[in-house]
Formats: sequence, structure tokens, C-alpha cells
Amino acid sequence: MEQKDLVTIRDLTADDVAEIFELTAEIKARPEAYREKLAGKTLGMIFQKSSTRTRVSFEVGIYQLGGTGLFLSSSEIQLGRGETIPDTARVLSRYVDGIMIRTFAHEEVVDLAKYSSIPVINGLDDFVHPCQGLCDYFTIWEKKGSLRGVKVAYIGDGNNVAHSLIYGAARTGAHLAVATPEGYEPMEAVVAEARDASAETGCAIEVLQDPAEAAAGADVIYTDVWASMGQEQEREKRLSALKAFQVDSAMMARAAGDCLFMHCLPAHRGEEVTDEVIESDRSVIFDQAENRLHVQKAIMVLLMGR
Repeated sequence: MEQKDLVTIRDLTADDVAEIFELTAEIKARPEAYREKLAGKTLGMIFQKSSTRTRVSFEVGIYQLGGTGLFLSSSEIQLGRGETIPDTARVLSRYVDGIMIRTFAHEEVVDLAKYSSIPVINGLDDFVHPCQGLCDYFTIWEKKGSLRGVKVAYIGDGNNVAHSLIYGAARTGAHLAVATPEGYEPMEAVVAEARDASAETGCAIEVLQDPAEAAAGADVIYTDVWASMGQEQEREKRLSALKAFQVDSAMMARAAGDCLFMHCLPAHRGEEVTDEVIESDRSVIFDQAENRLHVQKAIMVLLMGR
């Protein structure tokens, strides 16, 4: 990877994504060979948003690579008391070897990367979730043996996860059908950018309003919560708008016979997905969650191991 940072999958090439996947598979198969890969390195982890998977996977991942993870909550550092992102970036660059940030505004991640002299990894913002998107496509690649031409149906809210899946489709060659209610579509600019880049891999990207059409013949059906962190006041409105987009057994039956079910978690069972689907043999959600650890270890090695 030539990039200093991982801000969004849009910034990666198809070769970059392939390199991440190949290294992930190697680290997952032979973790002992990488135990000292980042020995003596420290990852500063800024959390403006709380998390289970992001915190644990990054903290365990840097430890398994021989380094140290330093948890920095917004309530405990000066960033939460008015220090600017540029000042925070330049100070942390003198102390640690890499920064992971999980926050609300995408511009905070962009500015942190701009003013840092060390690698910055986007652990999530309201616009994109690149580590999750890479983990998702790695999991599909691992389960299906290929991504070119695999049909992924994303059903639900056109949120940050949807944006990363869209960018990832353009980099991997997967065919992506996104089904959302009117008013909940992914950003038009994201879809346009991904379609412009699709010639490199031959992917197809559809944005639909009929979840049954998206699910038809799908190799993977993917959903996410309908009200993300920071959208609590919209919860009832969102539940009403998205109720026809629940992934249930009837929707899974429209897909290919070996269709996988995926969810980035946490799941609100009985809302975006039924218990029957999430506990079925088709569900790979916990393999998917595990792969956050392996993919992020590969990202840290590629960015911090130079």
C-alpha cells in the first residue's frame, strides 16, 4: 500500500485491497509469525463513539502484533475540551506510532490524517466504515473463494456501512444491490464515484427500493441496524419506514440456495433481522466479527510496519 492512512476504501486501489486480503489470510493462518511484527509500536485509539468490536479487535490486534494499544476516550483527552484536531494530530504524532479514531464527523478523520505524520486508521465515522467494509469483503472472499461476480444484497438504511460496501464493490468486482426505502438511499455522490471506478473490476452497483428484487438470486444478504448511534431521536420514524425491509426466512428464500447472511453487529433482533435468520446455518456473523481482528492486524502491519 502506498497510502499513509486508511480513511476510506475509496482511496485504495484494487491491488491495495488484494494485498490486504492476502496478508489477512496469512496472519490468520500463521499468527505466531507476526507476534513481534509491531514490537515496540504504540497505537493511540481515540473513541468519540463507544464500541465493542472496534475497541477489542484493535486493542487485542496490536497486542498480538507485539505492540501496545492506548485507549483515549473523548472525555479524557483535550480533544474533548476544545483542542483542535490539527493540534491533537501533531501532538500525538510525537508520542505514538499510529492513530485509530472512531468518531462522528468524517472531516475529523480527514483532518487528523492531514496533520498527522503517522498513519491514521478510520475506525468508523458517520460517512464510512472502511475497516468493516474490508472485513465484510474478506469474509465473502474467504467463504465463496472469489468476489468477482458475487451478488451481495444490502437491505436497510443507506448508512456508513452501505457506503463502504459500495466503495468496496468497485475495488473487488462484487455485484452490489442496495435496497432502501425512499429517503434512506446512500449518497448519490458515493454511488457515482463507485460506478466511475467500476471499470477496473467490472462490478455492478444497483440502488433499489424493493428489497425482494435486491435479494433475488443473491449470494450474500447483508443488513445493519436501522437507527445508528446518534440517530436515537429518529428511532420510531426509522422503524416505521424500514419495517418492510426486515430480513426474514421469506427474504432469504429469494436468494441463492447457498446464500450467506451477514450483519456488522450489534443486531437488533426482531427489527432488521429475525432470530430465525440470525441463528440459521447460513449466518456467518460471528466469523465476520472475528475477521475484524485479522483484517485490522493486516492494516496495522501495512501502515505501521514500514
